[in-house]
Order: sequence, then C-alpha cells, then structure tokens
Amino acid sequence: MNTSWRSASLMATAAAVLALTTACGQDGAPAAGSQNVGATAPAGAIGAGTGTGQGSDPAGGGNGYGADGQKAPADAAGPAGRLAAATDAKLGAVVADSAGMTLYRFDDDTAEPPASHCEGDCAKAWPPVPAADATAGAGIDKALLGKVTRADGTEQLTVAGWPAYRYAKDTEAGQVGGQGVGGKWYALAPDGKKAAAAKLPGLSVKKTELGDIVVDRNGMTVYRFLKDKAWPKSVSACTGACLEKWPAVAPVSPDDTKGVVKKGLMGFTRPDGVRQLTVNCWPVYTYSGDRVPGDLHGQGVGGTWYAVSPEGKPVGAPK
Repeated sequence: MNTSWRSASLMATAAAVLALTTACGQDGAPAAGSQNVGATAPAGAIGAGTGTGQGSDPAGGGNGYGADGQKAPADAAGPAGRLAAATDAKLGAVVADSAGMTLYRFDDDTAEPPASHCEGDCAKAWPPVPAADATAGAGIDKALLGKVTRADGTEQLTVAGWPAYRYAKDTEAGQVGGQGVGGKWYALAPDGKKAAAAKLPGLSVKKTELGDIVVDRNGMTVYRFLKDKAWPKSVSACTGACLEKWPAVAPVSPDDTKGVVKKGLMGFTRPDGVRQLTVNCWPVYTYSGDRVPGDLHGQGVGGTWYAVSPEGKPVGAPK
C-alpha cells in the first residue's frame, strides 16, 4: 500500500515538473546572487526620491500627511465657488471646486456630527475648503452641502457631513493625487462617500510613461527582480527583509487576468512557505514604497528591480 502511494506521488510530481518545464523557458536573466533589498535607486531612476505617482512618498519618508515639504498653491485655501461633479477616468464622479480642483475627505473625521481632525501640519498638506461662497453646481445636491466650525474658529465646507479638503500636491485641475494617501484620504464622491476605483482583475495591464506594465487587483505596479531565476529552477532571491520591502504577489487564476500573457502564469511555494505568482515563469512582487495606484517608485531601484511587461519581461532593464 505504501509502495503504491509513493509511486503515484512520484509520478504526479514528475508530471508537474514536466508540465512547468514545458510551459516556462529562460530569457537570459542574470545569474542569481545575494538578495538586493534596493534601498537606493540609481541616479535618474523613476522613484529615486522624487516620486512619479501623484500624492505618494517613497517608503520610510515623510511626516505621514502625504505632502511633505510641499507648498500649497496660493488659492488652496480660497473659496470653493460653484462645486460640480467632475468625472475621473478611474474613480468616476468626484467633487471639484470652481477651479476644477478635486476635494477630499479624511477617515479620521466624522460626519455625524461633522468634525474635522486635521490641524497643524496636516492642514498645510490638506488645506480645508472654506464654507463661504460654496454653491451647488452640476451634479451636486445643494441639500448635502453644509459647514463645520474648526478649532481655530473658521468654517469649513462639508459634503454629506464630511469636512472637505484640497490636496497640496494637486496643482492642476482634474488631478486626484490625494486618492488613497495614507490609507485615509479619498476623493469625495458627490454623495459624500469615498470615490473608489472600479474593481480590477487579479492582474491587468496599465499604460504608463514606461509603456504597458502589469498591475495587481489594487492597481499597484508589479515588479521583477533580476537576481531571480525562472522555472524549471524557479528561485526567488528576495528573502527576509527584502521580502518585507518587496511583498510577493499571491497566485491568481489565469481567468482572473486581462491583457497578461498566460504562458507561465502560475504559483509556486517559496522555501519560506509563502505562495508566489510567476508571470512567464518569473516571480513577481509589489513594492512597499508604492503607496497609491500609478506609483512607480520601485522602477530601477538598485539596478535590479523593474516593472513587468504583459509578456513578463522587465521593462527598461539594461540589455
């Protein structure tokens, strides 16, 4: 009985290895070496301290408000004027002031009763919108507009009870750089709720300044590590502290993807027990320094981390 069980198990394992070996091939990756956490990006790399994703800061930096050292535009504290429901390609309808600037709400505030808890440095990063002169325009219900008296005695606009703010890093009409910052700031929908991006598949493709890249179900950029190896000797060279900075992407069903080449799209179990997804047989990761969808702070970090193309190749990696 035991001999039969062992034989069946060995045959199943061999079949799985053969299938994966057939599905996955090498594409000339550098030899595996020691892990590279990538604390420092090379000069000129995207995300090397400047940040390309609106409204986010590289991991480990900042004062927690998401607009450190950013001087608010001169009109950031000005009257809201005639509010309108603007349309964002990802978030849908959002509240904008008369200048087209997106308005936001803060999870630490309350709507019943209305109360603002963003003061001091927070209010510099997120200037409160004055209630004076705010009127309802297209797509805005006048009955949902109100005001709350702040600790300094000024009156702040509310939408469905939620205090409204602008974001210091939004410098042009239509920007939504504050969306998701710190996991507490969200664009205001016309009904006062959080504007939210439509649900994405487990993996999909996004057009960026780098070209087409793969993103996860939260819209976060997916990366490859040049020191990894692809199947049939699939090995992740990112372990320990590296894996904390570059979390492994969990396996998803090929049916739960859009635009990503399905060859070599499978999961494997790492030595540490973590299940990880491969794209074209290469292990893939996200980056803890990317705070909101669209961030590319991991691109080029350490000369070994690169966004993934729909074919599973490292975008912008040296030849």
